[in-house]
Amino acid sequence: MKVVILSGGFGTRLSEYTDMIPKPMVTIGGRPILWHIMNHYASFGFNDFYLALGYKAEVVKDFFLNYRALNSDFTVNLENGSIINYNSPSVNWKVTLVNTGLNTMTGGRVLRMKEFIGNERFLLTYGDGLSNVNLSNLIQFHEINKKMVTVTAVHPVARFGELDINEGMVTSFQEKPQIKEGWINGGYFVVEPEFFDLIDDDQTILEKHPLEQATQKGQLVAYQHSGFWQCMDTKRDRDYLEELWNSGKAPWLV
Repeated sequence: MKVVILSGGFGTRLSEYTDMIPKPMVTIGGRPILWHIMNHYASFGFNDFYLALGYKAEVVKDFFLNYRALNSDFTVNLENGSIINYNSPSVNWKVTLVNTGLNTMTGGRVLRMKEFIGNERFLLTYGDGLSNVNLSNLIQFHEINKKMVTVTAVHPVARFGELDINEGMVTSFQEKPQIKEGWINGGYFVVEPEFFDLIDDDQTILEKHPLEQATQKGQLVAYQHSGFWQCMDTKRDRDYLEELWNSGKAPWLV
């Protein structure tokens, strides 16, 4: 199954990094968050990726075009241009990079991928969120429900520490816990090709008309994931993910 990753936004709330590089290329543990997302999909056997690019598309293209050189040692013969790679990473990913327009909205980026996806079911997510969602269970849920779109619903992580208080005494202290109530769109969609018909043009926002229409038609179901999920909207979020990686127990590594 093909995997579409929306990788073209401006990332204005992460301007400490995105003035120079696109948001999906901001690193966690020395690798772009985009790489971590793709690695998660690949761990479930999904390695045919389609990246919907926009802002600073050339940075993402350069990373994958020079992936082996950037991630290995090598000898280059300047006389004839030959290259010998050492300790080259072994990944069996196929990556299609598509410039979907600088100012194209999220729905428009999905629509522009139609010619590459064809008339088949596909996986879709954002280029700025990490999770340990079980993709096999997600797809099985989608197949059982037989709807046009399945979205992964998640509990966001609280920005501040959470206290449970009983008669003035703190009975529980949790730093950055997951909120127990309320579900939000966590990405990690499973999508049938009929969904393309609900997207009008480049200015269509995925989270508005298309998904609202799918809901009205009774064609949107939610797979409720209570495990780890974290988006990277701010430097604070990025630093939190870096802390998790440095702990040696990054939850998104399944």
